[in-house]
Order: sequence, then structure tokens, then C-alpha cells
Amino acid sequence: MVNRFLKLVELETGVKHHHHHISLFLCLISELGPSISERGSQRDRDRERAQARAGQKSKQPKHDGLTPEQRRERDAKALQEKTARKAAAQAGNGTHAGGGVKK
Repeated sequence: MVNRFLKLVELETGVKHHHHHISLFLCLISELGPSISERGSQRDRDRERAQARAGQKSKQPKHDGLTPEQRRERDAKALQEKTARKAAAQAGNGTHAGGGVKK
């Protein structure tokens, strides 16, 4: 490969280059990192792994059969029940749950 490169450089520039300079140059280039095609395939592999990880995550399904209005009503009712339970617990203890002074 180096010899082919040397011949191309000599044909293009008309200057005969020393073999050791070119081989040093090629070694440096090869040490810099992966080629563009390797980076592209690495990107593809990373994308596939990310999609696989995203597929493994279990999310709470939003397909509960409720309309947005029904969902708001359900959530409001749950919040009211929670508030009522907390107020009952505070009334039973005679203290504030937060332990601090309300402003």
C-alpha cells in the first residue's frame, strides 16, 4: 500500500519522496483513530444498543381507556382522598406533619 501511495504522490507532484517519510505519515494517520466508515458503523451499533435499552424500559401505559377529562377527575379525587387522610392523621396526632411553623 505504501508503495502504491508513493507512486501516486510521485505522479501527482513530480517529486520523489523518501519512503520513510511517507511510511511515518501513514503510521501517524492510522494511529489517529478509526476511519470514517468505522465511525459510521460504530454510530450504527450505538444507535441499535440505545434502541434496545429504550425498549427494555417499562413505562406506565397511558392506554387506560380514559379521556383526558376523566383522567383529571380521577387524579383530583385521588388527591382529595390523600389530603383528607393526611388531615385526619394530623388531627389524630394533634401536631403538624411537617413539624414546622406554618406561615
